[in-house]
Amino acid sequence: MNTKLNFFSKKKILIYGLGKSGVSAFQFLKKKNDVSLFDDFNLKLNNANIKKKIINYKKLLNSTFDFIILSPGIDIKSCKLSKFLKKNYEKIYSDLDVFYTHFNNVCVTVTGTNGKSTTCQLLYEVLRDQNFDVRLVGNIGNPILSSKNINKKTILIVEASSYQLEYSKIFKSKYAVILNLSPDHIERHGTLDNYIKSKFKLLKNQTNGCLAFLKKNDSLISKELRGNKFSSKIIKVDTRKKSIFLKKISNKYFSTETNKENLLFVLEILKKLKIKKNLLLKTIQKFKGLKFRQQIIFEKKNLTIINDSKSTSFSSSLSLLKKYQNIHWILGGIHKKKDKLILSKKYFNKINAYVYGSNNDFFIKNLKGKIKYEIFKNLKDAIKKVLEITKKNGLINQTILFSPSAASFDTFKNFEDRGYYFNKLVKKHLYGK
Repeated sequence: MNTKLNFFSKKKILIYGLGKSGVSAFQFLKKKNDVSLFDDFNLKLNNANIKKKIINYKKLLNSTFDFIILSPGIDIKSCKLSKFLKKNYEKIYSDLDVFYTHFNNVCVTVTGTNGKSTTCQLLYEVLRDQNFDVRLVGNIGNPILSSKNINKKTILIVEASSYQLEYSKIFKSKYAVILNLSPDHIERHGTLDNYIKSKFKLLKNQTNGCLAFLKKNDSLISKELRGNKFSSKIIKVDTRKKSIFLKKISNKYFSTETNKENLLFVLEILKKLKIKKNLLLKTIQKFKGLKFRQQIIFEKKNLTIINDSKSTSFSSSLSLLKKYQNIHWILGGIHKKKDKLILSKKYFNKINAYVYGSNNDFFIKNLKGKIKYEIFKNLKDAIKKVLEITKKNGLINQTILFSPSAASFDTFKNFEDRGYYFNKLVKKHLYGK
């Protein structure tokens, strides 16, 4: 019997933020609670039940709630209910917390700066192919409370962002994974230390019997470990270690440093689960990754075009910059605060950069004196120029790398929107469509 079950039962609850996670939280909690809804924007909603539950702003400010379920995208410092949330901070919880109070299932929760989605997807596909009852949830696009028909044997692979973990208070995962850490989302968390501590909440909430998988040679992870004691068993994943298993893999997707590291984490986690090794190899060999994450969209003769729109920081672009030759690197967007290009000099001469957008000063500062660059008003102009250059140099092996190293919100809805736009422009220039 789950003794936590009544935690979110017969309570007065405010759900703030009506994106996917907010709506799924409402559907999950509405039967046993008095739920009110609020969003900063006037959304066009087709669901009458949701419309009825939206509370007026003035009424909300004069109301008292037992709990506030906050969507990850809400920034307490700059949202419409900022003062109200700060005053009621102890009442804020996340959809992860709600799930934890209702289910005792095994969760493998993956966080880190880079590689979360790919690692989660690979782990999910391996377990699915081994006939486990497994669900892929969290920041990857499927809210955890939208999962249906969960039974005792269901395993949940959870991608957790620093935003989700920041608001979570009681969520506990049997397996916690921190892939790597580098400066990210400082504009939201305020300091690098706050960002790191949001990630380490996963370990802080673990108890005896839980396992934590952490990158061994990561300076920020090592520093945080030295300053704290955790109840879980710490397993350090050595991503520099040469694996005999990796030599059996012919899948080109795992030829970059980043994807090798993701795979090594998955292999370490799988040691704790009973799996068939022959099936494991088959799954890895056929793994295609996710759209816009180091995705090869064109490969012919002497030209390779890669769509890595998911890249939102310099650290997420490094493995591709190191792997390929004669790189035409297209980058630009809203840079991450305190981000730095840390790349060895030996790679500089094989890269030409094409910076697009209005936020080019930051990128120029990082590239100047290292990598040759040109500046463009927009992504369309940058792509046109790059394709003209590669066409002239047709006899040389070249790589067009769209790895923006920045957020997309200056021009696009999200990285997917940006990735589709890039594909559309490339297709138009290559095929006239």
